[in-house]
Amino acid sequence: MHELGITQSIVDAVLDAVDDPVIRCVHLEIGRLSGVVPDAVRFCFDLVADGTRLSGARLDIAEPAGRGECRSCGARIDMDELIARCRCGSVDIAISEGGQLRVKAVEVG
Repeated sequence: MHELGITQSIVDAVLDAVDDPVIRCVHLEIGRLSGVVPDAVRFCFDLVADGTRLSGARLDIAEPAGRGECRSCGARIDMDELIARCRCGSVDIAISEGGQLRVKAVEVG
């Protein structure tokens, strides 16, 4: 499960960036095409945060939808999976949204 390492990196980054002794919530954005399983990150978060200033903090995860642009016809399409087919039949799709994994905000105090 690579989500354990990803979650550890998120916790480390938040702890390094935030000096406030009380961290109440971490807001993440995990795109549906990122290859990261949000439920696995939720499971790992409490384990990794235990014993740190993030212990007891809430984890809020937004899961933006995937979008892409067909390289054959230029159509913009919604994507639920990495492999998608355009209306024109092409599978040559450039992902434009939904591949992100980022910390959007941290609530402190």
